[in-house]
Amino acid sequence: MNRKEKRFIAGVAAIALVFGISPVANAMHIMEGYLPPTFCIMWGAICLPFLIAGYLSIKKTVSLNRKSITILAMAGAFIFVLSSLKIPSVTGSCSHMTGTGLAAILFGPSAVSILGIIVLIFQAILLAHGGLTTLGANTFSMAIAGPFVSYGIYILCNRIKVNRKVGIFLAASIGDLFTYCITAFQLALAYPSETGGVGASVIKFLAVFAPTQLPLAIIEGILTVVIVMGLETYASSELTDLGFLAGGEN
Repeated sequence: MNRKEKRFIAGVAAIALVFGISPVANAMHIMEGYLPPTFCIMWGAICLPFLIAGYLSIKKTVSLNRKSITILAMAGAFIFVLSSLKIPSVTGSCSHMTGTGLAAILFGPSAVSILGIIVLIFQAILLAHGGLTTLGANTFSMAIAGPFVSYGIYILCNRIKVNRKVGIFLAASIGDLFTYCITAFQLALAYPSETGGVGASVIKFLAVFAPTQLPLAIIEGILTVVIVMGLETYASSELTDLGFLAGGEN
């Protein structure tokens, strides 16, 4: 890497260090012990094939382009930073940005499952953010469902010739919002309303999340665009190797 690239990566690392050690609040992704054991096992089993695909995807990417490790690590740090900044929203969960849209756009959605579960494990152990028993549910919502939607939105925007920056913004923000749609569904499935069932609970949880999550999704979209602009300036060769600047699909 040249001097500019090293400065950019160092800046990202500094931001990760500052925000990653933010004080722990009594708010989680879905906190430890909040889901019944059956649901913990179910979501964990659902995640397994995606994690296998993610491992193979990262292995292939790194074998074809060793320089991609730096960008991959930066994308993981971005996820860690944004998803560690949490705002209490509802008992058993919280509102926060996810940061997964960037990695999904650069490396494809499968790879994000591995980055996401690593981040979630560290947060559960070091920051008491989330939990080990709820790791499967949190991985599915944040590191699987959201990234696949982000990637799909980005590819769609490319194909209909939407401005690249607008496409990145839409991909990151909509992927963030979809993550919370899945989280609301997970909570509603475990704790359905006595009167309206799962559907009523989903609406209730979404209504509670919306006031904080909508502005956070917009902020995440803007931040993702800014990071991509920085990468285009300081790591254009790496992005070209990944097929990003050439418009290739990951």
